[in-house]
Amino acid sequence: MKKTRQIRTVGTSLRGAWHKAKNMPCQDCYRAKNKDDKMVAVVSDGAGSARYSSIGARIICETMCDLLVNSDIARIEEDVIRAITVARDKLILHRLNKSKSASGLVDFSATMVGVFYQQGRGVFFHIGDGAGIAFKGGDYSDFVISEPENGAFSCETYFYTMNDWQDCLRFTSFRDKDRLMLMTDGVTGFVFSDDFYRIRQNFLLPIVEYLEKEERSTYAEKVLRNTLEDKKAQRLNADDKTIFWAKIS
Repeated sequence: MKKTRQIRTVGTSLRGAWHKAKNMPCQDCYRAKNKDDKMVAVVSDGAGSARYSSIGARIICETMCDLLVNSDIARIEEDVIRAITVARDKLILHRLNKSKSASGLVDFSATMVGVFYQQGRGVFFHIGDGAGIAFKGGDYSDFVISEPENGAFSCETYFYTMNDWQDCLRFTSFRDKDRLMLMTDGVTGFVFSDDFYRIRQNFLLPIVEYLEKEERSTYAEKVLRNTLEDKKAQRLNADDKTIFWAKIS
């Protein structure tokens, strides 16, 4: 009989200083679901220029988690494509999409980075910026990363609401990792070096070490929020911020 692994998750999304100053809502979102020894988690960053991007971010997170928690690692890539299609269809029919066509999806533009885990194997699925990382215990030198992808300009990225979204969809597989993290673009600069070859341990280490010990989810989430709401963090990056952490044991 296979041992069912325990999966513990903590995550938070919060408004950045720029959105607070403009009295705008948080356009980031995250969701996670566990079922037996499976877990799916998704974070999304709504485009600041898109009118309903917070809705686009929420719809992709909810849809991916609801559908993929019933998937299997053997067919996860085709199920991811199917789930994104379902999310897009929801937005085409959304009451705020006046055109009721794919042309109206630009108003809901959002990135997506997610992970599916089952029995020691995992897959990141990714469109646009943000990042995912998988590592083993406290070994920060050996990790698998799903990197951000930007366009011709540093401020340009890709969204699941684009017509050519399948050309931008990337999958990254990993094995034998038991710590998983997802984050939006408002956090990646704190976690990785500019070339994404190294982890900035002075930021990540204190967070992870606290989460390893703190089993009360409300306390752990509060610490995450306090870290991201720190004045220095807000000065360095005024964007919305989302971070998600999972431990498999």
